[in-house]
Amino acid sequence: MKQSNVKYSCLIAVLYFGMNVSGQTAPNDTLPKEQKIEEVVLIGYGSQKKENVTGSIGTISAKDLADKPNANPISSIQGKLSGVQILNSGAPGGSPRVDIRGVSSLTGKTVFIVDGMITDDISFLNPQDIESMSVLKDPSSLAIFGARASNGAVIIKTKMGRGKKPVFSFNSYLGFKKVTNIPEMANSDQYIELYNEKLRNEGNTDPTKFLSRANFPADTNWFKEIFRTSIINANDFSAAGNAGKLNYYLSVGNLQDEGNLAAGRGINSGSGFNRLNTKVNLTYKINDNITVGDNFSFSKMRTDIAQNPLLDAYTAPPIFSVMNPGTGGYQFFNGYSIPNPRAKLDLFRSQTRQERLLNNVWGEYKFLKDFALRVSYTSDNINTNKYEFTPTLDYQPQPGVSKLVTRDSRDRNYVWDNTLTWKRNFGNHNFEVLAGFSRTRNSYSETYAQSQNVFYNGTNESLSISNGTDILIYNDDRDALGLNQDQYRIESFFGRVNYDYKGKYLLNASIRRDGSSQISTDRYKTFPAVSAGWVISKEDFMSEQNLFNLLKLRASYGELGNPNVSRRFTLNRTIIEGGAYYGNTGSPAATIDQIIDPTIGWETTSGGDLGLEMALLNNKLKIDAAYFSKDSKDVVYGVFQGAISGASNWRDYTTNAYSFNNKGFEVSINYNTKINDNVGIGVYGNYTGLKNKITSVYGGSYLEAGASLFGNNIIRLQEGQAVGSYYGYQVVGVFQNQADVTASAIQNQARPGAFKFADLDGNGIIDTRDKTFLGSPIPKGTYGFGVNMNIYDFDFAIDFQGVFGNKIYNYNREQRFGNENWDLDFYNNRWTGAGTSNSYSMVTNDQAIILPSSFYVEDGSYIRIRNVQIGYNLPKVFSDALSITKLRLYVSAQNPWTSFKYKGFSPEIMNTDRVQMGVDQNIYPISAIYTFGMNLTF
Repeated sequence: MKQSNVKYSCLIAVLYFGMNVSGQTAPNDTLPKEQKIEEVVLIGYGSQKKENVTGSIGTISAKDLADKPNANPISSIQGKLSGVQILNSGAPGGSPRVDIRGVSSLTGKTVFIVDGMITDDISFLNPQDIESMSVLKDPSSLAIFGARASNGAVIIKTKMGRGKKPVFSFNSYLGFKKVTNIPEMANSDQYIELYNEKLRNEGNTDPTKFLSRANFPADTNWFKEIFRTSIINANDFSAAGNAGKLNYYLSVGNLQDEGNLAAGRGINSGSGFNRLNTKVNLTYKINDNITVGDNFSFSKMRTDIAQNPLLDAYTAPPIFSVMNPGTGGYQFFNGYSIPNPRAKLDLFRSQTRQERLLNNVWGEYKFLKDFALRVSYTSDNINTNKYEFTPTLDYQPQPGVSKLVTRDSRDRNYVWDNTLTWKRNFGNHNFEVLAGFSRTRNSYSETYAQSQNVFYNGTNESLSISNGTDILIYNDDRDALGLNQDQYRIESFFGRVNYDYKGKYLLNASIRRDGSSQISTDRYKTFPAVSAGWVISKEDFMSEQNLFNLLKLRASYGELGNPNVSRRFTLNRTIIEGGAYYGNTGSPAATIDQIIDPTIGWETTSGGDLGLEMALLNNKLKIDAAYFSKDSKDVVYGVFQGAISGASNWRDYTTNAYSFNNKGFEVSINYNTKINDNVGIGVYGNYTGLKNKITSVYGGSYLEAGASLFGNNIIRLQEGQAVGSYYGYQVVGVFQNQADVTASAIQNQARPGAFKFADLDGNGIIDTRDKTFLGSPIPKGTYGFGVNMNIYDFDFAIDFQGVFGNKIYNYNREQRFGNENWDLDFYNNRWTGAGTSNSYSMVTNDQAIILPSSFYVEDGSYIRIRNVQIGYNLPKVFSDALSITKLRLYVSAQNPWTSFKYKGFSPEIMNTDRVQMGVDQNIYPISAIYTFGMNLTF
């Protein structure tokens, strides 16, 4: 473009919903510092220039999501944003857990607003269809969503066609997945050595009890038996463009992930995931004032659910074969309570099929120059069908009969939003006022059925309840089966004012009043928020400086609430056997079994944010730093009430019991530059430091929760501690000899080779009063950084991600009931006599020694190469010859390398239960994924 053709002295480049377009001024008198880049980000019920945003919002563009082998788009942004911790599930199709600035609720989830529809699950969404994401982090940004956003919100806008010429795209990748960092277990020789050593440690001298290699010739690696290298493949096609007054985007995609649990034997179907997506986005401009549109999504998903045999493979003795050579059937572990992992995997079949139709219809009417009325109606219909089939199990002493269980559920949800917006400028005063009304309804129903003696002939059609006997069908609430029918509604009124003076002084104020059917008392709640910003770089006294392109100070405060809490309205009743007697006459009788709180109310969250934003070096370097503090009050969960209550739930009384505080510091840095027309480089990094603390508990009480071995829970929720903190005995060494035992505090079953626990109360006796807190699963810090480069037709990108300061409870290692296998690390480091070890105990199954302790609490820190990718773009001369716009080929690796000290599969422990968020108990491992792909545009 010639300079004389440039109309304006400053060309504004707009990042419109995540799409970067940049330009530089052309006139000779224009200084480089005058180049200005503006970003438009998604906010609640609208969008705003990034420069004018006064809350804390992280943005993700389409390029951050593209070409990543993840079923769920949220998985692709792990490590990309400060203040956002994402924990991925290794299971195919599994949804990650998202924690934004700490733990706000024990039961709530981060919500996603997809083209106007609020949902807590976006596993149906194809990452290729997403144009941008905005992650709302501070309460002032979230308050406009009120009741649904107390755990954070992610606004997602899907793609829309632009331009008159149709654009067609085809994206495809093919790769393989491999489980890495598989723990090494003791082999048969080592197991027999440990087993016999255990008998001697327990004083057993009966020679018939000892094992010999001659009687157990097998040496089975159970992890090799259940794992395989699997294939992952995705193909997506889209068309976008404009036809007169109609803008359109159409797409169809398919993803297939075989999963790493080996299928193909017996009747199991492995752990595969398959998804088919269709997407239609239409916008039609009737005239200058009226525009209508439709955002339509339909998906079909199938998830094969193998009965996870990882824990069984971890504990199964290697001395047994997969198959019994004498009978040809699966080997039964005689004398052991551990199932054959391969048999368990082969002979259990389960599958979930889901169809989801999400449709958003909207219309916008502009009138009286400054007003815009927008009406949006979104329906979200989900049908889910699941079956679980267990055949006759001939590898255990009592095979039993085959059993089929089916669960058919229906979700019917809608959101009706109405907003009126007024925009007006009065000289240097700029106003935008929004008023709105919203109504949400979510309904859920489920049918449970089971039957026995069902014969499976290899087809899903044979797995019908009617083909069995002893048929039971339930359509009502049944806690024991996890079966419930539910409906809740939220009605909301809200408003917001955005004001700025000369783009220098910024103010945002909002208020929302929510009413929820989930709350029986104080049903309506009001949530205010206010935030302000000062663009210092626009002040006159900054006009002569050449350092800052942008310097902005912002502060915010907001409140919001969560009504979607665990609650019950009716008392449990227990029928008294024999009834009650009046004289000689007996009558049926019942008594209240539990004490419940029917007045459970809102969980509330409030917090503030102080931030600084900078752009330097002609907008090449951008820095965003913030300090935040967030308080959650009246958090609903169980609490210890005391046996004196007489209720069966005295250990777990549910009410508005807890208050939390999350505070921390976060910073993100981005640097992008072009060395010349053919070479560009970008570097980014982010860090979040977080401290979580329970600030109060109902009645000054606590709750012992989480996994439990022989009645010893490993987690305690108590004031002053982080959520999910582990609780047990502090190991201070191993008793080396009898003199060491005699000189120490009195301890049950103390003897040489046993753990020595700390006598914390100093009374000379080790008992439950010596238990203490052993660490937190919440990282003190999370971080991510990366580099991307373009060199002529080649591109390269690498992303790193990690955490530190958190602890993992290795419950796989602790839970010993009999003759489970040991890992190789324990074999190599165990105590075998005085002086051999002061950190690992002797081999034993003594439950007085195997207690919740610091031995099982391990360092959860890690650093990982999250993604590395190399791409090649076909030169333009060849693209033109082939009549295509773009052809890019690439190879990538996801999770190819992780450095950590934890002795399990992976330090990334994904539990949906936030109370047990750091407990490793049969977690599906993270895989390394290697892919080859292409992007074609024509």
